[in-house]
Amino acid sequence: MDISSMLNIIILGIVFLIITIIFLYGVGVYNRLVSLRNGWEATFNQVLVTLKKRLDMITQLVETVKSYAKFEKDLFVEVTRLRSSGMEAKTPEDVNKIERNIRSIMGDIKVAVEAYPNPQTAGLVSNIMHSISDIEGDAARYRYTYNNIVQEFNTICDRFPSNIVASMLGFKKEQYLEIEKEAVEKIPNTSFY
Repeated sequence: MDISSMLNIIILGIVFLIITIIFLYGVGVYNRLVSLRNGWEATFNQVLVTLKKRLDMITQLVETVKSYAKFEKDLFVEVTRLRSSGMEAKTPEDVNKIERNIRSIMGDIKVAVEAYPNPQTAGLVSNIMHSISDIEGDAARYRYTYNNIVQEFNTICDRFPSNIVASMLGFKKEQYLEIEKEAVEKIPNTSFY
């Protein structure tokens, strides 16, 4: 074997090694993206389950509070509409919209309970409110987990060179679950009549 043949073999070996490293890197990025996508999908489903639980508990609360506070018909229609839309939520945007509406309704209900401090069903109302609070804590943890997974996924989609692999494989950044600052700071409506 002459030097030229050996040099060609070495160059081919180096090229093969570089291609193998690039391929393995691409497989690693792909597997990480798939793993993160599966994680956020599972967590998003948990968000939907807690959303349904909250809506069920709010429905119970409204029915209980209805016996001593005369809510407007629109509030009951809105809770029913939210309950059915909670089952149809498919995107983070849908969940964010439902979250805003739930916060508004919960503010209205809390004001009604405070306005009637000694109803016969106060114990039941208190228990349901406590359960809703627990469920809201679960929902907050699931949102936090979801957003952390999405942040890692989005970072891989943004960072070089993994962004090239993500783009080539059709992965796009995912939307976060958000709670609008205005919804958190909004003073509940105190007018029921």
